[in-house]
Amino acid sequence: MLAAERKAFDECGCGHGLHGHDGQNEHDHDRGHGHTEECHEHHEHIDEAHNHIGHSHAHECGGQDHAGHDHGGHQHDGSCGCGHEEAHTGQEFAQVSAGVPQKVYILENLSCANCAAKMEEQIRKMPEVEMATITYATKQLKVAAREQEKLLPTFREICRSIESEVTVTPRDEIQSQPKQERSGFFAENRADVLAIAGGAVLFVAGEVLERTAADPVIASAAFIVAYILLGWEIVFTAVKNLSKGHVFDENFLMSVATLAAFAIGDFAEAVGVMLFYRVGELFEHIAVERSRSQIMDAVDLRPEVVNLVHGEAVDVIPAETAEAGDLILVRPGDRIPLDGKVEEGESRIDTSPVTGEPVPVSVKPGMDVVSGCVNEQGVLKIRVEKPLSESMVTRILDSVENAAASKPKIDRFITRFARVYTPIVVAVAAATAVIPSLVTGDWNHWIYTAITFLVISCPCALVLSVPLAFFSGIGAGSRQGILFKGGVAIEALKGVKAVVMDKTGTITKGNFEVQQATATGRFTEKQVLNIAADCELDSSHPIGNSIVKAAREMKLALVRPKRSEEISGKGVRALFPEGEVLCGNKALLEMHGVDTSAYHNKGYGTEVLVAVGGELAGWLVIADVIKEEAKEAVGMLKARNLVTAMLTGDAKDSAKAVAARTGIDEVHAQLLPEEKLDHLRQIRRKHGSVMFVGDGINDAPVLAGADVGAAMGSGADAAIEAADVVFMTSSVTAIPESVAIANATGKIAMQNVVFALALKLLIMILGFAGMANMWMAVFADTGVAMLCVLNSIRILYKRA
Repeated sequence: MLAAERKAFDECGCGHGLHGHDGQNEHDHDRGHGHTEECHEHHEHIDEAHNHIGHSHAHECGGQDHAGHDHGGHQHDGSCGCGHEEAHTGQEFAQVSAGVPQKVYILENLSCANCAAKMEEQIRKMPEVEMATITYATKQLKVAAREQEKLLPTFREICRSIESEVTVTPRDEIQSQPKQERSGFFAENRADVLAIAGGAVLFVAGEVLERTAADPVIASAAFIVAYILLGWEIVFTAVKNLSKGHVFDENFLMSVATLAAFAIGDFAEAVGVMLFYRVGELFEHIAVERSRSQIMDAVDLRPEVVNLVHGEAVDVIPAETAEAGDLILVRPGDRIPLDGKVEEGESRIDTSPVTGEPVPVSVKPGMDVVSGCVNEQGVLKIRVEKPLSESMVTRILDSVENAAASKPKIDRFITRFARVYTPIVVAVAAATAVIPSLVTGDWNHWIYTAITFLVISCPCALVLSVPLAFFSGIGAGSRQGILFKGGVAIEALKGVKAVVMDKTGTITKGNFEVQQATATGRFTEKQVLNIAADCELDSSHPIGNSIVKAAREMKLALVRPKRSEEISGKGVRALFPEGEVLCGNKALLEMHGVDTSAYHNKGYGTEVLVAVGGELAGWLVIADVIKEEAKEAVGMLKARNLVTAMLTGDAKDSAKAVAARTGIDEVHAQLLPEEKLDHLRQIRRKHGSVMFVGDGINDAPVLAGADVGAAMGSGADAAIEAADVVFMTSSVTAIPESVAIANATGKIAMQNVVFALALKLLIMILGFAGMANMWMAVFADTGVAMLCVLNSIRILYKRA
């Protein structure tokens, strides 16, 4: 259906490909053995293949210890060896004690990234809490602890003590409430807009009065009232937080800076800076909220209502109340609300919101459909198979939210850096206020310089700059059908030097098709295909199925033999009214004395020879179909100077032929699963960090052992669970697209950090030189934060 439906192949357990493993021609038609590495049962519908998308995963790393073991000579100190730091969020929650509940809370009114980091630190320190993390980008607090109902008041108190307006609400309570429409800019920010407007009028009045009025007291009064209107809440919050030990928070620093300006008689500067700060805070808040909504709108495809069919009537009911077995109506232009099976109607559906695949897919009764796709043409009646909580739209949203909670190393570094940065800059400010003043006697100048440092010391722009960049990258990936399981995966992906791929299901479709028919003597090519299909009518083997399928597509009349015998490892001997027919490999024909001297092995694919009445009639070439985009995708990877390699259990000739057609650099074939891991280590030693892309059950160890493991969305659940990245389209072009997103995300995060730090340092230097004022310092805080937000969301619109 949405993912290519492919037949499950029989396993022989021999570790070789479809072709014989007896030292003979690797392209012989081996009836005794099917694929092992390539023929596992993984070709299911997309809805089944993604059962584990939203789950965090503990890397197995080939069964090795996680404590800094050697990955084939490539040492990862303090890591699991799979390219991830051991303490990343997904790992942390994976290591929570069995039976400890994990719950998610929404932190409404959370507006400060640095405050969120402080909340997380304090909640983690609670003895009852095993693990906790706050994701500022999604305003979510995830906690692993027992009896969380008893701990909830403490969580609320901690959050309120750091940011007074924050409320902590269990996510399930919020999700049960209907979505509220946005009420508009002014309605949402009424108090801030009125305070800023009133303060701005009084500030201008104060400036005019200061220059024109004979009595300076009137101007001072205007400035004082303006300051109270603009800054009373900030000063009040600073005093309240100071009593709780929060010395270096944003409110305290701004209060000290502006009150110090009042103390040295610079009323206009104090009010102007507070006004500029409030305007900057408002715009920063708007930018963050808009960026959040842009990202979440891209990934939150959950419906509010569904059309429930009752006989001839249709009732509109809340989506979360629909149950498995319900019949729902989906009209043209509607988004499919829940996972299910088409009961009535035919249509074409746009799967791009879920998979990123732009080509619409035809559906008809009996076919599975997943939520999030858009019905383009006919009216469909769909039998619900999964409720909203289990449908694809919810799993995608959960995967994005879980990914956002997995913090990359640069994010954790910036959070730790901010804790040191602020006290150091405050200490520098204090020294600047005292030491030069004692030497020069110019207290006003050096106190003014010092208070600019206080404003610069606020770390919010720094703390905000990184997580929002990575969250934007996760959102950008989801829009293209690429699910990153965390910022850690993006961070690791941007450093890969080699991309290693499985063959079947990754580079090829996993569908065997007749590529060529060759006739000798008195038969035509069409007759050779017809005879072979007759012999294979009762076959369950994928090679036989592909022959029958090709004949039926050509509308050839098929006749069952009077009698047929399957000869293990060789093929089929069948009896027809016209005589005996042999259909199989070269060994089968030679065993029955057929002259095969006219047969020539062409290389790529499995060749099935056909003999009629003891004479060679011809042969068919059957091969797994290479994905149309594979060559282009490999070229895109090479354009990024990435080494490409293939690890497969298939035969060498077949693997080399696929590599030659697609341009892959290195080929390692006829590998058992454990041999794949060994070769992966060798590639890592030779080239550096490695990404592995696969889709099979036996790919799970090598997926977990790679620096970055990526799974095709049509693959096995075990592979999806072990992977760091899931390509829902199962398209090869998703590989270079994911690398492009990772590189762009990393660059944007670094740009934000460098820009924020460089500007703060520049203004500090200018301040020492007497060339910077508090207005510039405020821009280095709120202005930089806003620019970092706008820079971060650029990735949403970037394509490979």
